[in-house]
This record gives sequence, structure tokens and C-alpha cells, in this order.
Amino acid sequence: MSVTAFSITYGSHELTFTVEVRPRRTLSISVHPDQRVHILSPPDVPLAQIQARVTRRAAWILRQQAYFQQFRPATPARRYVSGETHLYLGRQYRLRLEEAPKSQVKLIRGRLVVHTPRPADADHTAQLLRQWYQQRAAEQFQAVLQQCLPLLSEYQLPILPTLHHRYYQKRWGSCSPTGRITLNTDLIRADKSSIAYVILHELCHLIEPNHSRRFYRLLTQILPDWERRKAKLEKALV
Repeated sequence: MSVTAFSITYGSHELTFTVEVRPRRTLSISVHPDQRVHILSPPDVPLAQIQARVTRRAAWILRQQAYFQQFRPATPARRYVSGETHLYLGRQYRLRLEEAPKSQVKLIRGRLVVHTPRPADADHTAQLLRQWYQQRAAEQFQAVLQQCLPLLSEYQLPILPTLHHRYYQKRWGSCSPTGRITLNTDLIRADKSSIAYVILHELCHLIEPNHSRRFYRLLTQILPDWERRKAKLEKALV
């Protein structure tokens, strides 16, 4: 799918946004935690129409960007050395590197212990942790999904969802019309209540595919404190 950058002028602000064309029926605007504005557009929608929509939503976009700005600067870049902390399921764990012939990662007495034959190789340590997070994500996300499904039992989901994960740069999750829910692997660093919020958000899209008033009404019925959970997630991981 093609992704192109454009901008509009709104008062003293220049709003830059990207447009991604997809086979869909409606146009949506998202403001991501890094303050980027992303448009999902059906094919053949004129640029002038997209710009007009962005102009109408400009005040809301600026409010969202200001909201995310308060949580910056983001967590400093990891150096993957002993003593620094790393998040897992909402808790900070202090990293400890131990030289060993076989590479493995374990949680031991409140520490994230990495056994590695190359403790001075930060890139290798980063790769080991990334693999460990991926393994844990597969287990924990599935467990949270099973806890969430009963909350939608009265709404008759049109299809049984399948759960997957991958690293995203700009979103916490996505949901396809076929019921494929894909979560950002990075969510494994958040607590389970935040993970549940993202899963329930995506499950609601199986009933209401767009971010319409009906969608948010449904999400509020199922998870009345979703806004608090959303704010907590963005504050923790932005």
C-alpha cells in the first residue's frame, strides 16, 4: 500500500500527515504517541477531500499532540549493560549480565538475568532480550485474551479471533475483518490491565469496525475505565 506525506496550514500551525491507501470504505485519522498524524483512506478519495477532513479535525489533532507531548522525553535509549532497568508486565527489572557458554534469559529474584558468552556485546544482548520478549508475548497475550473474551459474550462476536504479535512503530494493535488481531510485541512491557485494554479495543472492532460513536459507546460499556488505562499505557511506554 502506498504511504505519502502531505501538510496543511491551520492558523499558525503546519500539520504534517501521512496518507495510506487501503481497500476500505471509510477515512480515518489517527494521532500516534510519537505525535505523527496518519490517515487511512479508501482508494480514489481526492487529496482535497482528505485535506478538508484534516482541517475540520485540526483542533482535535493539536489537542492529541499536546496530550502526548506531556509524556516526553521518552525512556532513554537502552545500552544493555548490567544495572539498567527494563520493563516487563509493568514492572521494572534490573538487568544483570552473566558470562556463560549458553545464551538464555531468565527472571531470577526480581532481576532480568542474561546468560551470554558475549556479555560486552550490547547488540547480542539486545537480540537475546528481544527474543525473550517475543516468547513471553506469545504466552501472556493469549492468556489475557482468554480473560477478555467473556466480557463480550453477550455481544455475539461475528467471528472467533486469532491472536498474533509483531513489533509496530506507530500502533498498539490492529484487527482485520477476518478476526486476526495483531498486537505490538512491545506491549509485553506494559501491565496486564493495559494489555487487556488494547485487546478489548481490537475485539470491539469485530463488532464496530470504525472509530465511530457507536464504537466508543461499546468500548465504554465493556470497559468503563478504558480512558484511564489508555493514558496509563501511553505514559508508561511512549
